[in-house]
Amino acid sequence: MSLRQRIDSFRYAFQGMADLFRTQPNSQFHLAAAVLVVGAGYWLQLSRSEWAAIVLCIVLVIALEALNTGLEYLTDLVSPDYHPLAGKAKDAGAAAVLIGAIGAAIVGLLIFGPKLLARLG
Repeated sequence: MSLRQRIDSFRYAFQGMADLFRTQPNSQFHLAAAVLVVGAGYWLQLSRSEWAAIVLCIVLVIALEALNTGLEYLTDLVSPDYHPLAGKAKDAGAAAVLIGAIGAAIVGLLIFGPKLLARLG
């Protein structure tokens, strides 16, 4: 792969990320939640390992949202009319995001819960 092709591949990835956050309300919600979590992490002075877990969760949920959006775009392209399998594909993609978000919320409770109780209690 030439240098030009490598640069173009990054440009396309950044275009995809911009499209994701510009057009997808769920990704905007996840981004806003990530900003709040990072702010809370600074306030609660998370440890290095806690930050690692939080960052991994944030990246996982946003990456799943990007994959789900890509799956939705592709499904709409190949099946513009309603088809039960197209609906199942979209539902499975949404389920992946939900599973990741639930896992991230659990990690957040495990990390932030005791710290918030200690600060506020």
